[in-house]
Amino acid sequence: MYGYEITQKVKSITQGELLLKEGALYPALHKLEAEGLLETATEVVDNRVRKYYPLSQVGEKAVVNKLQEAKDFIQHLQLLLNLKPTS
Repeated sequence: MYGYEITQKVKSITQGELLLKEGALYPALHKLEAEGLLETATEVVDNRVRKYYPLSQVGEKAVVNKLQEAKDFIQHLQLLLNLKPTS
């Protein structure tokens, strides 16, 4: 996806609860690209250049790892929040 498309997808998926501003998105995309997690491709659409940000192979592996880390964190948080005080 290209930048604006990403912002709209986030808005759609979260039903407007999370608004990703382009001013926050592009620095993050550039950082991920510098780290080798994203590749870039440009395409001209309606006389406008769009820069697409697909995941690299390294990025795909990183996503799997980060998702597992997030699941583990949520699981631990649930355990902590469900603790009952002892008397």
